[in-house]
Amino acid sequence: MASFTVRIVLKDGDWDDYEKLYARMEMKGFSKEIEGSSGQVYELPDAEYIFDGAATREDVFEKAKAAAGGVGPKYSILVTESKGRTWCGLEKA
Repeated sequence: MASFTVRIVLKDGDWDDYEKLYARMEMKGFSKEIEGSSGQVYELPDAEYIFDGAATREDVFEKAKAAAGGVGPKYSILVTESKGRTWCGLEKA
């Protein structure tokens, strides 16, 4: 199973637009939460998502693009395939 981190920035987007994006991303299998090795769940920073599953970077990009395109015409997307993640300062979910 592959793991991906996705960042989407909506050009001229407001908070309501990001709420819509979150709902669309969730329907496509993305999450805004990440689980640590201890089992504690944390919230990702705004505009960041994770996707874990049998997919390629291109598959994940197309899912994210479809979600963002349903919210607004201008956006930027970065998809990174991950072999592991390390973080600090994230809020507990």
